[in-house]
Amino acid sequence: MTNDETTGRDAPTRREYLTYAGALVGGGLIAGCSSTSDPDEASGTTESTAADETTTEGEAAASYAVSLSPVGTVEFEEPPERVMVYNLLYADMAVAYGYGDAVNSLGFSTEVAGALDAFYARLDGVDFDYSDIEQLNSGSGGGITVDKELFYELNSDLHVVDPALLVSFDGWEVADIEEVSENVAPFFANNYSRRNTEPPEPYDEGYEYYTLWELSEKLAEVFREAERYEALAAIHDDVVSTIQANLPPESERPTVASVLYMGETFYPAKVNESGFATAHTRPLGASDAFAESDVSYQTSYDFETLLDVDPDVILHRYGYSYYDVSAIREQVASHSVGAKLAAVENDRFYAGGNPLQGPLMNLFQLEMTAKQLYPDVFGAWPGYDGGPYPEIPESERLFDRDEVARIVTGD
Repeated sequence: MTNDETTGRDAPTRREYLTYAGALVGGGLIAGCSSTSDPDEASGTTESTAADETTTEGEAAASYAVSLSPVGTVEFEEPPERVMVYNLLYADMAVAYGYGDAVNSLGFSTEVAGALDAFYARLDGVDFDYSDIEQLNSGSGGGITVDKELFYELNSDLHVVDPALLVSFDGWEVADIEEVSENVAPFFANNYSRRNTEPPEPYDEGYEYYTLWELSEKLAEVFREAERYEALAAIHDDVVSTIQANLPPESERPTVASVLYMGETFYPAKVNESGFATAHTRPLGASDAFAESDVSYQTSYDFETLLDVDPDVILHRYGYSYYDVSAIREQVASHSVGAKLAAVENDRFYAGGNPLQGPLMNLFQLEMTAKQLYPDVFGAWPGYDGGPYPEIPESERLFDRDEVARIVTGD
């Protein structure tokens, strides 16, 4: 080990079975080292030329590489056994590929991970034990603070955290990304595909955007679980095809508003824009109530403004675990203006999906949203007031729960 004078502790060298083979965009080349065996042992001969050739061939057969923007190409010799995760979608991916136990952290509290429970309750044998995982964000009052020391303490084999996201937090610079990559393990994640927004410098040039299922495929490659990914992706494609083949004419589709409600204020988001945040609403082709509005994270509506829009359906984001949407619905209905909203009058104010969805969440949220928007076509949504995802009659399900569970559990 080498002494890291900046931290006053023995800093571990980077895990030998994980190496960067590329460069961080804007961050310079990040070098790594890979393990090599004794040439004589690898070849069974004392001739150095033959030994070198045999060792090279053996390394090529054992190692594999996966590329992702903005981290470049990461080379592996085996799937990571301890994985730092910031956003929930990557935890859902890890569970989907049989690596839920590898996750050692999440960006926020375990209540965030609890959002997965509602969906996994309907998948026999699938769960996620988040009782001992570390919370990365220690900030308060709306600020986000992630202590670099945690990267050393957790000593992960892979950081499923977008470095572009990290440098947007106080105290983080590209030099810190390079340090952690060298001394602990590389990074592998993409955050700004959430809504295809521009990342901060120095990652803004050449940053690429991916769909939810493209990101899911990337992480499946990391875990060497391509077969699981392909099986789940086939189910997803079938769900989307079924939905889109049965959509009513555009003139008969409802106007839909996606909101958060806090302190008598509505925070809107568009349902048809690009990014994995809308992977459960965009395929449904509904009319976006905010399509003509300039909506950003800073946009807020009061009751009167929302009544001017007056959507047919209101979807309250993060309807699982985060917010008690049934209580919110009652608050809105008890308001003198809120009671006049068509979505309230017609009982179409629903607990909506989680924008930070992984592949398993996405399957349920597609089915849920299809029923909320088009009950005459896909069957009525029974409502959700907490607990597990509602039990849907087998004949009205858009995918086979048992088939998904068998894929995830390896049965």
